[in-house]
Amino acid sequence: MSNQTYKIGLEPVELENANEQQKEILENAKKANGMIPNMYQNMVNFPALQNTYDSGYSDFRKDSDFTPAEQEVVLLTVSVDNSCEYCTAAHSYLAENVSKTPKAVIEAIREGKEIEDDKLRALHEFTKVMNESRGNPTPEQAKKFLDAGYSEKQILAIILAQAVKTISNYSNHIFHTEVDEAFAGHKLETA
Repeated sequence: MSNQTYKIGLEPVELENANEQQKEILENAKKANGMIPNMYQNMVNFPALQNTYDSGYSDFRKDSDFTPAEQEVVLLTVSVDNSCEYCTAAHSYLAENVSKTPKAVIEAIREGKEIEDDKLRALHEFTKVMNESRGNPTPEQAKKFLDAGYSEKQILAIILAQAVKTISNYSNHIFHTEVDEAFAGHKLETA
């Protein structure tokens, strides 16, 4: 996000002023996360957007056939690539503290450096290809990903992750979402 990005005029939705549909979403977020992330308070202005995000995110986590660390490589790669300060901080935190992604891998993605682990490097590079080409990898790029031990089904899982991150990254851009205190130690300023 840049200082030139439009800032939407909608206010974050607090539990106290939420309608019934919004209240249910926010209460579920609090139950799942122990807090209501700022991102949720913004996206819930349009409950269908929040519900679509929640469903896709859950399905990616459950059905992608990626390990938790590999999932974070995908989600963090897209968040960094899309310059989402909020999701970069959140997924850096989750990668380190929940998914147990090697710290060197997290730092490499955040700093635009090469990942030493061959398989995770192939995943990161292919995720970038999918994001930057808008889903138009070359046969050679796909073969490199598949030769690293991944499946064609996992290409579809990356597309799902891109869709989910498009929802959250773009929403965070137009809301200029503040990074939650829980993730603040992982904040990475972007241009």
